Amino acid sequence: MKKVTAGRDALGEFAPKFAELNDDVLFGEVWSREDKLSPRDRSMITVSALMASGILDSSLKYHISHAKENGVTKEEMSEMITHLAFYAGWPKAWAAFNMAKEIYSEEDN
Repeated sequence: MKKVTAGRDALGEFAPKFAELNDDVLFGEVWSREDKLSPRDRSMITVSALMASGILDSSLKYHISHAKENGVTKEEMSEMITHLAFYAGWPKAWAAFNMAKEIYSEEDN
């Protein structure tokens, strides 16, 4: 997995400890435990958690894109969001579908 610097890029000067924890612990240590859970599975869990929590911003968009990079197909993402709609909420599913549609349609261009 490539080194993530998003925390430092966005918050490094304002919140250096948070940026360090984001980049080094969350993405450096937790996401790198591929012997415990594959990046694909972690992506599916993360998208589900964000959608269910109502985090329908750039974080969800990033993680849907990351899920695609980690091998989650368009059909799997569609099925996942459809399933989640019944547990997390219909409006949240609409928001997630709009993001996923944009991300997965990029492969058609």
